[in-house]
Amino acid sequence: MRRLSIDDEQGQMLLMTGLILMFSLLTMSLSTVKSASLGEPYDGNEDAVLDTSVETIEAWQPLLQNRSSELFAAGYNETESAEAAAESVAADLMRHGELRPGVEIILTEITVAGDGSSRIISASAGIADSHSRLQLQLNATVSFA
Repeated sequence: MRRLSIDDEQGQMLLMTGLILMFSLLTMSLSTVKSASLGEPYDGNEDAVLDTSVETIEAWQPLLQNRSSELFAAGYNETESAEAAAESVAADLMRHGELRPGVEIILTEITVAGDGSSRIISASAGIADSHSRLQLQLNATVSFA
């Protein structure tokens, strides 16, 4: 009788070991499938970064011109107006992701150069989503009259 209880305990231990191995293999296979799908190629239907870059390029010059002109009319000098307008546009574009979820726009290396009645404003724009990333240079000439 004693020998039967030992065989039962060994059988239960063997069954438990088999279940643990099976769950371990299942977990490993799920994580492998998940990591394999991370390297999917670019989806041509997902062109949010390209659309956003076109919108950013089109909006850059008029936004800077309008905001610089308003600030200049409010009493700022040309350089201060251009710098404040550039920082304002950069802040607005950074919040662009609220309008187009998942897309981030970050402007760095904002410079203002020039003298007289015009200023050249340059910035490096980084636009990214979960699928792609694009870096481009933005330039605008603002005239004060």
